[in-house]
Amino acid sequence: MDLLRSYADGDEDVEAEHQDQGEQDYDNGKDRNLNSSPESSPTRIVSLPTKSSAPKVDDTMLSLTIASSERSLSRPIDPVQHVVAFNPTFDQMWAPLYGPAHPYAKDGIAQGMRNHKLGFVEDAAIEPFVFDEQYNTFHKYGYAADPSASAGNNYVGDLGALEKNDGLSVYNIRQTEQKRRKLEKKKEMLEGEESEDNEENDADRSEIENPASEAWLMKNRKSPWAGKKEGLQTELTEEQKKYAEEHAKKKGEERGEKAEVFADKSTFHGKEERDYQGRSWIVPPKEVKASNDHCYIPKRLVHTWSGHTKGISAIRFFPKHGHLILSAGMDTKVKIWDVFNSGKCMRTYMGHSKAVRDICFCNDGTKFLTAGYDKNIKYWDTETGKVISTFSTGKIPYVVKLNPDEDKQNILLAGMSDKKIVQWDMTTGQITQEYDQHLGAVNTITFVDNNRRFVTSSDDKSLRVWEFGIPVVIKYISEPHMHSMPSIAVHPNTNWLAAQSLDNQILIYSTRERFQLNKKKRFAGHIVAGYACQVNFSPDGRFVMSGDGEGRCWFWDWKSCKVFRTLKCHDGVCIGCEWHPLEQSKVATCGWDGLIKYWD
Repeated sequence: MDLLRSYADGDEDVEAEHQDQGEQDYDNGKDRNLNSSPESSPTRIVSLPTKSSAPKVDDTMLSLTIASSERSLSRPIDPVQHVVAFNPTFDQMWAPLYGPAHPYAKDGIAQGMRNHKLGFVEDAAIEPFVFDEQYNTFHKYGYAADPSASAGNNYVGDLGALEKNDGLSVYNIRQTEQKRRKLEKKKEMLEGEESEDNEENDADRSEIENPASEAWLMKNRKSPWAGKKEGLQTELTEEQKKYAEEHAKKKGEERGEKAEVFADKSTFHGKEERDYQGRSWIVPPKEVKASNDHCYIPKRLVHTWSGHTKGISAIRFFPKHGHLILSAGMDTKVKIWDVFNSGKCMRTYMGHSKAVRDICFCNDGTKFLTAGYDKNIKYWDTETGKVISTFSTGKIPYVVKLNPDEDKQNILLAGMSDKKIVQWDMTTGQITQEYDQHLGAVNTITFVDNNRRFVTSSDDKSLRVWEFGIPVVIKYISEPHMHSMPSIAVHPNTNWLAAQSLDNQILIYSTRERFQLNKKKRFAGHIVAGYACQVNFSPDGRFVMSGDGEGRCWFWDWKSCKVFRTLKCHDGVCIGCEWHPLEQSKVATCGWDGLIKYWD
């Protein structure tokens, strides 16, 4: 009630004041109207003061705070300013900076220009390695470098220790200190050995001298896992003696000693070695001549020769006539078969103690070479089956070849497992030349350029061309994409070489001066990876043929490089294939199933 009464008294006083003010204004206007017209006097509007029951409040600081908060929310904190007049929020602290984006940052902010919950982050002025060095130095010596101090006094801590150590850190050890540490370490080792010797002197001598005791084992042990020994072994057992003999024998073979000697013998399987006219069984029939120069792809199986107990490595037709076929078997035997008449085995040559790797006829077919895994090369008489001569270097011969020239039929070339091509003069039995440039076992030897040069391939995935008689490589072919080439054949026109590559394709190289790869001719489709399958040509040069690892024989057209026909020949690997030199539609194949098949 008192509040209402005071409020009513206040209203009466205000009305009285307004009434007195109105009378005064009336008198003044009355005097002014004497000099002015009624039309020029403005209209008077009396404004009454507003009434509010709330107490009076000073809102100056509130308006300033609201205005500053609105400004702060509209932009983030400037990292250059040193004083923030308000409490920023988390969003303001992590808001992106004004200006262009930093080119080396994902979000436009440089690594050292980032805000943090606890303040502004700046780049460190000291590297981690330097910090660790000074930290460890201070904990060890009592002093450290002060990066923020002036140049005159840039160390903190124990200055006496600083002068004593010449300001060195823990990572900078003086040479005298290093020598002192080495001497101390050596002294400790000597003291440890002396203490061990004293302990041994105190121990019982009988225990130390007894090999079955722990003391003897501790003194004579050579490895952490050395076990107990009952006694010293003075004599070798029978098993150890046998192993030592085998090891010595193997080492002797590796040093190049002669290969093991095997009794040479031969067995003739025909009816008679000479006919009623006195002609030998190897003489070709007179009526056998080439009827047509055009070759055809065979379609059917004509004959099968079976006599080898293991797989067959290679087959060769009798030169120029093809009335006999020679086969090299993994059962250590070499057999020759009749092609035209009976189709039976005519003679077996037994002179190798291990599998036969390669065979090669001389030009007239009266003699042939064999190379076996027993490290021997034998020169046989085809008719009588006698061994004319034997050659060996103590290494395995992988390929043997006679010089095709008629006046050089006494020159033998053999590619060996020790990366060499060895040349013998068979009349004297002496090695006349060694071609030693390959980095792997030599696989093939192929004469080109009228027999003045020869090409060799090796396990080092390269081809090398040599001048005959000169042990210098005149052409070296090795590309990153090349694989090993275990078989090479010459095209009948002598201008091209077909190389069986182990990446399942046949590559063609020219036999001209540059021996370039013919990139337009490439024969593929067969699977020969891991097998030394033979590649060959038809006598007219129209077809390329090769066996594969799945027992098939493939025929390609030379011009179009397309697959012409495939024949399923053998159960295992079809390792060799040979086209008959006279009958142009007949082909012989051999495989690891021990069979030789004749196709027409």
